[in-house]
Amino acid sequence: MTKQERRPRAGVIGAGAFGRHHARKYAEDARVIFMGVWDPDLERAQMLADTHGAEAFASLDAMLAQTDVITIASPPSFHAGNALPALQAGKHVLIEKPLATDLAAGAELVRVAAEKQRVLACGHQERLVFEAMGLFETPEKPVLIESVREGPWTGRSADVSVTLDLMVHDLDLALKLMGARADRVEATARAEHGKAADEIEARIGFGATQAVFRSSRIADDRRRTMRAVYPSGEVKIDFLARTFENTTSFPLNAAFAETRIGADPLGANVAAFVDAVLGVAPRPVVTGEEALAVLELALAVDAASGLPSHS
Repeated sequence: MTKQERRPRAGVIGAGAFGRHHARKYAEDARVIFMGVWDPDLERAQMLADTHGAEAFASLDAMLAQTDVITIASPPSFHAGNALPALQAGKHVLIEKPLATDLAAGAELVRVAAEKQRVLACGHQERLVFEAMGLFETPEKPVLIESVREGPWTGRSADVSVTLDLMVHDLDLALKLMGARADRVEATARAEHGKAADEIEARIGFGATQAVFRSSRIADDRRRTMRAVYPSGEVKIDFLARTFENTTSFPLNAAFAETRIGADPLGANVAAFVDAVLGVAPRPVVTGEEALAVLELALAVDAASGLPSHS
């Protein structure tokens, strides 16, 4: 779709918390027409649609008939099942993380998107926080990465492991920072509310670099931190406080939270997706291929823990 063509018509699948965010971003973007929402809970879909003067579609097919771009913000187990018919119908698709819940389904999404020449993007928007900081432009690679991403039980995304729910953000950041595939994966985990892990620690090797990831959705408090140690110093990031400490010589942006993308990563991710759809950007923030690599690593973590990825 070029800049000369009509404004793309946007729809959102899923009327939960993330669906509401995506609906608002589309409604606020003058480059698109927000058409409406589809959710199996028709009452919830109607409430969200009414907020933006849009339509609550009665079915996925009805939505696909009236839209050009789709955000999928349904529970993770339904991501691939909703995305595949959308891509097959020639729609551009932004999927909230994770891309899918099994590798074959994720690979099929990437294949169909390429076949149909449609944009396939994923919602690993923490990557925009690092972009705003300038952390992807450093002249060194980390020699150690430690991350903690945890919070109390909410019941959200309980259909999948905490690895696919929370840890995927940090796995994406590590893959981007390292620019290489993992070559060692070990993990220990425990399940409290189902079969899949609710708390997990992964130890992942990228050559000589060791990375330790801890994620929990049954913790007492919320924590979102990452520590990246470099040969010349270290960077400690607090994603909740939106601050960092830097002992390296890297010229990182201490005011990153005040930038457009740092202040609203989700909104910036949606805007970048629209840019790619309109042809004014060569790609979205996170491509389908990159999201597939994150999914592969997340599934390897769950496999190493001995617990399934689905509850």
